[in-house]
Formats: sequence, C-alpha cells, structure tokens
Amino acid sequence: MSTASRTPRIVSGITSRLPVRVDKTVRRLAVLSLIGQIVLVVTGGAVRLTASGLGCPTWPRCTEGSLATTPEMGIHGIIEFGNRLLTFALAAVAVMMLVYLWNLRKERRDLFLLALGLLASIPAQAVIGGITVLTQLNPWVVGLHFLVSMALVVLATLLVNRAYDRTGKARTVQLPALPGVARPVMTAVAVLSAVAVCLGVVVTGAGPHAGDANAPRNDLDWDLFAHIHAVPAYLVTAGALFALVLVVRGRIQGPFRSSVFMLLGVTVLQATIGFTQYYNGIPALLVGAHMLAAALLMSAATNAADLARYSPVD
Repeated sequence: MSTASRTPRIVSGITSRLPVRVDKTVRRLAVLSLIGQIVLVVTGGAVRLTASGLGCPTWPRCTEGSLATTPEMGIHGIIEFGNRLLTFALAAVAVMMLVYLWNLRKERRDLFLLALGLLASIPAQAVIGGITVLTQLNPWVVGLHFLVSMALVVLATLLVNRAYDRTGKARTVQLPALPGVARPVMTAVAVLSAVAVCLGVVVTGAGPHAGDANAPRNDLDWDLFAHIHAVPAYLVTAGALFALVLVVRGRIQGPFRSSVFMLLGVTVLQATIGFTQYYNGIPALLVGAHMLAAALLMSAATNAADLARYSPVD
C-alpha cells in the first residue's frame, strides 16, 4: 500500500480519537492559554525592567552566530531569550487546542476561531518583537507589542468563558437576570479599561524604564500623561463600584456576581500599585506589578462584560 493511500486512514485514525464534545482537556487548554498570555506580559515586563530589551541584539537569531543565547550575553540574554521561548510554548498550546477542537470545528466554530486567532497572533507577535529589536526599542513599537499581548489576554478570556459554556451561542450555564443598565455599564468599563491600558503605554514610553540604557523615549510629558491615564482608571473604578451596588442590592448570584467582585478587587489593586509607584519614583518592581495587574484588569473587565452581554435582562 502506497504512502498516499495510507494517509487518509492515518488521519481518520487520529481524528477518531479526538473529542466530539468540549471536555476537560479542551477547558484546561483554554485556561492554560489565558495563564500563558498573562505570564507573557510579565516576562515581557521583566525584559524591559531589567534592561534586557537588547539582551538578544539581533532577530530572529539571538546573536549573529547563534539562534539561542550564549554565555557571553549574560543574564540579559537569558531573560530576553526566555521571553522568546515562551512564545513557542504558547504556540504549542494553541496548536493542541486546535487539534482537540478539530471534530468540533463546525459545531463549536466560536471556540475554533478563537483558538485559531491566538495561534495566528504568534507569528505576528514575533514579527513585532523583531521590529522592536531592529528599531533599537522604539517606544511606540514596544508599546504596540504590549497592546497586542493585551488583546490576546482578551481573546483567551473569551475562549475560557466559551469553553466552560458560560457565554456564547452554545451557553448552557444558567445566568441570573440583570438590570438593563448592567450591560452598557460593563461594556463601558471594558472599553475604559482598554483606554487606560493604551494611555499607560504612552506613560511608560515617556518614563525611565526603556529596556536599555540607550533606548529612545517618546519625549512626551510623563507627569501630564500619568494624570490623563488616571482619568479612565477612575471611571473604571466608578463602574466597578456601580456594578457592586447592582449585585448586592439585587442579591444577584452566580458567575456575574463573582466577576464583579473580581473586577473590583483587581481595580483596587491596580490603583494602589499605580499611586504607590507614582509617589515613590517609579521603582521597577512596582512597574512590573502594575503590568501584571493591567493584564488581570483586562481579563476581569472582559469577563464581566461578556457575562453581562449574555445574561437575560430583568
């Protein structure tokens, strides 16, 4: 039997072993994808905050003669190359997700397309990362790199919600009815969270943590944009407090209640870190914590808005 004639049987044998419904493996991969995207934000922050942005001074290789870091590159090379390796780990998770969803690609098209989007983002992130290195850490390119990571956190959060059938057309989890105002408020909170993150990128591009001692800054007024950045953050806090009043007064239970408490907790944490770093000279460790909290905020705001969208209206 020729190789060509055996191939359909081999493929059929593999696909027959793949799930025909969303199972624990699919859900675990979705959660792993979300965790991985948030960790990527943290490791990207470590690259910047340890001045390791040019730890691998070339791209796609780490050095002119080596794909990986070398002992001569020191700790900066290890940090930068480690961040690059994490991208491949996330690609592996995305590929596994697509494989496990193969038999469900039509029935659960929502999951398949989200997983495909996460996989497609990997080469896009790699290219942006390469441009970042080749432009010697241009602050606008660095900022774009971060914003794409934030968008991937949003996609991964939606993937988790749909994998657990909490939202989307295939929703099976019964969500309690919400007041009509909840949906637009939570949508506004999610949008304002994204605005705050975008302005935070501008502030960071004007600040001292460039990723390398010789990297350029955007030459904007750091203090002015820090105050502008705070405006949508205040509005996000107000929206989260308003949602808290809704769930407490309405005695709303279930996933939406949990999402509001999570959103408020992350918002307070982010605000506390922001104020502390502003009044203490922007220490690197707090900047890293602020980046982690930004990723958590985008996930929490997306989760709350997504649940509100698919909840019935009271």
